[in-house]
Amino acid sequence: MTEHVTVIGTGTMGHSIALAIAWAKQPVVLYGISAEELTRAQQGIAEKAERMVEEGLLQATSDITPLISYHDDLEQALADTTFIVEAIPEKLTMKHELYQKIESLVSSDVIIASNTSGLKPSDLALGSQHPERFIVTHFWNPAHLIPLVEIVPGAETVEATVLRTKEWIEGIDKKAIVVRQEVPGFIGNRLQFALFREAQALYDAGVATKEDIDAAVTYSIGRRLPITGPLISADFGGLDIFKDISDYLFDDLSTLKAAGAGLNELVSYGHVGVRSGRGYYEWNEAEMNDVATKREKLLMRFLLEDRNDKGDA
Repeated sequence: MTEHVTVIGTGTMGHSIALAIAWAKQPVVLYGISAEELTRAQQGIAEKAERMVEEGLLQATSDITPLISYHDDLEQALADTTFIVEAIPEKLTMKHELYQKIESLVSSDVIIASNTSGLKPSDLALGSQHPERFIVTHFWNPAHLIPLVEIVPGAETVEATVLRTKEWIEGIDKKAIVVRQEVPGFIGNRLQFALFREAQALYDAGVATKEDIDAAVTYSIGRRLPITGPLISADFGGLDIFKDISDYLFDDLSTLKAAGAGLNELVSYGHVGVRSGRGYYEWNEAEMNDVATKREKLLMRFLLEDRNDKGDA
């Protein structure tokens, strides 16, 4: 089934999702609340597409740009849609207000998918006319380069919605996984923050420098995780060995129930990372751009390898 998709929200995730859809040779409508927002989104898409051309992922930016249309009128943006991806800020009241407007403009068979990274789909669907069509599609940042999309149905989401969503996600060349329980943070963020909790605890306890804690990941498990996730890694290492290590190590791992002291102190001083120029590390624009560029190039290389493996390149 071909979906006619409208992405609502032009920020970092919204315009990257629109780019991902167009890259899969599917038309997409991008809605923003103002012409200024849409202009910024268009510029962001053009810059990202140009880098994709440079890395050999695209022949030309013209392969993408004609497939994306831009609207600042919600009714026009939803005129022909069959599938909506909502990517507005993580404020439940704001999302509910938007959904009320959407439901007054579309038919009952239009799927409403939220890109939330943690809000429960059942909470998103509260007060809706058709909760059976609400679902979460959690794209990862940057959405045009990270393959994973977590699909999370709510308590009243029907299976037909799940199946349609999975078919569409796979149709835009993404890796779809279905989270069958509404656990906070879904799967990816739970795993990511389990690692971050332990990193905080090690740093606060003075076990190692921040540089060495990061290096312990990037030069070890980070090298193999693209191929072997935690459960496959355990199989390769030997479940008996992993059981023995679990039995003695789990008792000593961090059990922090909230952010650690070091993180709280940094945030209290306004040191929130690259956005403020300082977090765990100090950042200037050149350093920030260097890391971001290296990350982007690596992600593109992975994607190019994926496509070569599938014979698509």
